[in-house]
Amino acid sequence: MGPTTVATVAHASVDRLSLAAPTIQFLGGAGTVTGAMYLVRAAHSAILLDCGLFQGLKALRLRNWGARVADPAGIAAVVLSHAHIDHVGYLPRLVHQGFRGAVYCTAATADLVRVLLPDCAHLQEEEAERANRWGYSKHRPALPLYTVADAHAALALLQHRPYGERFEVTSGITALLRPAGHLLGAATVELEVDGTRVVYSGDLGRWHRPLVPDPELVAAADVLLLESTYGERRHPEGGDEQLARVVSETAGRGGTLLIPAFAVDRTQEVVWMLERLEREGRIPALPVYLDSPLAIDATEIYARHGAYRMPERYRFARTPAESKALNDLTGPFIIISASGMATGGRILHHLARRLPDERTTVLLVGFQGAGTRGRLLEEGAREVKMLGRLVPVRARIEKIDALSAHADRDDILRWLEGFERPPRVTYLVHGEPAAARALSQAIRDRFGWNVEVARDGETVPLSPVTWGASAAPM
Repeated sequence: MGPTTVATVAHASVDRLSLAAPTIQFLGGAGTVTGAMYLVRAAHSAILLDCGLFQGLKALRLRNWGARVADPAGIAAVVLSHAHIDHVGYLPRLVHQGFRGAVYCTAATADLVRVLLPDCAHLQEEEAERANRWGYSKHRPALPLYTVADAHAALALLQHRPYGERFEVTSGITALLRPAGHLLGAATVELEVDGTRVVYSGDLGRWHRPLVPDPELVAAADVLLLESTYGERRHPEGGDEQLARVVSETAGRGGTLLIPAFAVDRTQEVVWMLERLEREGRIPALPVYLDSPLAIDATEIYARHGAYRMPERYRFARTPAESKALNDLTGPFIIISASGMATGGRILHHLARRLPDERTTVLLVGFQGAGTRGRLLEEGAREVKMLGRLVPVRARIEKIDALSAHADRDDILRWLEGFERPPRVTYLVHGEPAAARALSQAIRDRFGWNVEVARDGETVPLSPVTWGASAAPM
């Protein structure tokens, strides 16, 4: 069933529900790890939990162009779990479609969103301009999904709230934010919806990670929306050893180490690790170039919130001219650039130039979504399309799973142990099908809970009277 059909069925299902009964509808981040968006309806109002952009597979990206929410102007508010684009990147599009409500999040998330959304919009404008100049788009003219002006209109709606203090979101709905780990400002969200307690994990982090706090435990929920990104696996240990080996081997070949990294959190953690390994004498002190204005801005935000300050000797490439100058360098040296899944950004230019060189190493340091160039490289593609042409892959491709900011299966189960009573129902979101199914079984085996894998487009009641009766069977 295509995206349009799913949306049509799902929206029709809302009409079959009594509006006196609170519901949740899964409008993204269900059966996939992108596009997180969950419509929560109370008796007299509706809000969104997260407002993420679909990334990766073309069929998913095309959904960004449709009307993902039936009535954007009727949404009272959005509550954000954290600042990653797959959780916040649809906001400017929603505003363009008529949304004018408040957008609630933590102060650190607000600071990060203020640099992330304009950057995302700029990249889309830039890509549309490039497609029009070189004629590789099927659309005439190619248009950006949204503009920088749309992004700034969305930023005007931000309202930050502290951890641990309940606040009113709209009539019939209050919220409480708790630390989730994962990245600076990330939160789990607890809602009271007409007397029903709904907890949304957002993206849970891991314990004992640098730069961010541990996830805070939650004691109770009637309904739990739980991420399942890595629900089928445990993260390996040994990230330090792997990073040290890759840096040393690349330096020994006189090559370039390209690290596609999310501008927020992953870049800061990788730099923190490189600095520590250098200090301990475990890697050579190579030139390190941070080629991402967004990552530079995010690093300054991390410093402002007391999380991390970049070493002065590391070199910034903020302007396009400074980025292009890196093309003339010869190794060994390190370039860290966005985006983390090679879906856009300056990393594409570096990959296009250096992937054909067998001395190059590309180090993947995060999850690579289905359909992304990062996933293609991870799976051994011998050529990848970027910037309108096919680029041969002769570089070495390495992957470090140990650096993931996402909780793995054991981390998730550890967080669930904090519940003093089981939720009436747990819906697994933000995970590919195999991961969600595996986590569902693990939770049943460990706790005996009622667990369901959320289905895209589905609307489910929050009322315990009709529990388990999906409003939109798919």
